[in-house]
Amino acid sequence: MDSSHTWDLYRSLLAVVREGSLSAAARRIGLTQPTVGRHIDALESALGTALFSRHRNGLTPTEAALALVPHAEAMETAAAALVREASGTSQIPEGTVRITASEVVGSEIVPGLLVPFRQSYPGITVELATSDQVNNLLVREADIAIRMVRPVQEALVAKRIGQVPVGLFAHRHYLARMGEPCTMEDLRRHTLIGFDRDETAYRAIRSLGIPLDRDVFSFRSDSNAAQMAAVRAGLGIGGMQSRIARQTPDLCPVLSEAFHFDLEMWLVMHEDLRSVHRVRLLYDHLAESLKPWVS
Repeated sequence: MDSSHTWDLYRSLLAVVREGSLSAAARRIGLTQPTVGRHIDALESALGTALFSRHRNGLTPTEAALALVPHAEAMETAAAALVREASGTSQIPEGTVRITASEVVGSEIVPGLLVPFRQSYPGITVELATSDQVNNLLVREADIAIRMVRPVQEALVAKRIGQVPVGLFAHRHYLARMGEPCTMEDLRRHTLIGFDRDETAYRAIRSLGIPLDRDVFSFRSDSNAAQMAAVRAGLGIGGMQSRIARQTPDLCPVLSEAFHFDLEMWLVMHEDLRSVHRVRLLYDHLAESLKPWVS
């Protein structure tokens, strides 16, 4: 095996183990599916063993592949540290900074905040990854993360922005058609919008003392953006961040006294990136400009 390409091959191995398919792995690390496939074939040929079992729904790692994972992860951590160290030597405000945020925050809030930043620093390119999965800052899947849960990993710098109020909302046309609920019990006769199969979301909801399960929702989607679109279209009643909902004049709060809770917003980066000028500039800008979105 050509040692100059070893990390590329093991990077693809880790991505396939984590994602379960070549296509998803390719999207995760920014390569094409054929390239990832060639990397896996090259590793299997060099090692003389099968690393994955192929089946209709994707790829399952063999014992040989799983045995390689800790060593590949050590390479991943070392490579990320090398990039951080090299990046920190430049104080010129140019280059690329990658942000990760939830689907809602990434699509509804972040783009507007970047307008003045880009005007001030046109040499800095911003990448935005929107996902409700938590990206790993320790291995440079992103430089900065906006999270709705407090980070627990070591080696991360985290700033609490504040609490984000969440409530129920519906389009005024829906309420005119179906009537406005006066009690939580009244919700049973309404079209409720919520999650589909995301057990993590349901556990989070129950941890807030809200006894909801999948069966109460007449429209279900694990995409927060799709849920918000359904509320805005007048399909039914759903949960939204209150500040975001107020950006749509036709949306009305529903049972605001009986149903409301807060999420915590955190801004996070790896501690090694504090001295990287372009990352610090964007981190400080977001820390200030996100404040109006919290209570």
